[in-house]
Amino acid sequence: MEFLPEALEEYVGQHTTQENEVLQQLNRETNAKVMMPRMISGHLQGRFLAMMSQMIKPKTILEVGTYTGYSAICLAEGLQDGGTLHTIDINEELEELVRSYFEKAGITNKVQYHIGNALEIIPALQGPFDLVFIDADKINYAKYYDQVIDQVATGGYILADNVLWSGKVIAEKQDKDTAALVAFNAKLMADPRVETVMVPIRDGILIARKTV
Repeated sequence: MEFLPEALEEYVGQHTTQENEVLQQLNRETNAKVMMPRMISGHLQGRFLAMMSQMIKPKTILEVGTYTGYSAICLAEGLQDGGTLHTIDINEELEELVRSYFEKAGITNKVQYHIGNALEIIPALQGPFDLVFIDADKINYAKYYDQVIDQVATGGYILADNVLWSGKVIAEKQDKDTAALVAFNAKLMADPRVETVMVPIRDGILIARKTV
């Protein structure tokens, strides 16, 4: 997942504004208590998401894949006054942890936390969304995109995480998740409704801006 040499990775972190105490606590607790802690956005990616949100100043955000809530807390930093962040996750076992950190971060009144199958929940949500962050099961990335694209405001943004998949997207032999990501990346490149930039931050983030 990390493509830069360790020393350079440390240098990048040293020149990125540090996460606040709540995010530091969440990072530590996730790594200590939750399975697959590498799924957390973490310092660099979290600050990137926060800055994107602060630049866009969204009224409504949709996040597909809450995990322990780190990225949601970062995305909420840019919400307009009175704005709402919808975040969806299928893992109900993490609910208590997630809600506790939303409260610590002071964003409980800004977040609608949905637990269940995102493919069933997304159609019932009210757009338009100014910012969407997709970071869930890779097999369904294209389906999530198809469900949200018409609900994204013109000029709005869709961010998709893990689009480099530890570099496996350029491997000759591909498993199902890798093949799904390759197809997703190609799908967005071919979609005339969006313009895209893929950035090699952590495991890769694809940024798509809806133009029509």
